[in-house]
Amino acid sequence: MILVGVLLGGTARAEGPLLTDDTWRVRAPGPLTVDAGLILGLPAAFPTGMSTGVGAGAMLGRRLAWGIRASWSTASESSIDWTVTRADLKLRAAVAIQHDAGRGRLALRLGLGPTIVHEDRLRNQGARAGLTGSDLETTALTALPAADLEAVVAVHVAGPWLLTMSGGPTVVVADGTLHGGWVAQLGAGWQP
Repeated sequence: MILVGVLLGGTARAEGPLLTDDTWRVRAPGPLTVDAGLILGLPAAFPTGMSTGVGAGAMLGRRLAWGIRASWSTASESSIDWTVTRADLKLRAAVAIQHDAGRGRLALRLGLGPTIVHEDRLRNQGARAGLTGSDLETTALTALPAADLEAVVAVHVAGPWLLTMSGGPTVVVADGTLHGGWVAQLGAGWQP
């Protein structure tokens, strides 16, 4: 009988709701936006493959914004003779034209700066054949001028937190010729 009284007689007490209407309200956005996420694209000056990695950036401004962006991605390809791994480090100064629309922000962003490419070539089965030094493995490091033009969509999810998506064409100058590609990013942002 005491057990039934304890189970049925107690009242539930809560500290208050975990989520309130204020959580989902869109606030007037501040001028600073910081974002980071996963990137996917064509590697710089690499004719095949898909480059994956991470990227981040910060933009300051309302209608016209400026900022910095950086990303790192890698791609590997193999042939009968070689396994080639290239890592791209993109450093960009960026400018964007932005427009706030309801919970979202639309932007067109132009980024200019170097793409630093590190290449590692390893001869397949070379160690087994007794090769050493540059006969077995070579590395190269170069900086290439590049530009990105991206469409950006950012949607306020909760409070200052955003879901960010961007993508568009990218170009790099390698060996005196212009190489085109594309880049896309999906991530999270913060706008105080």
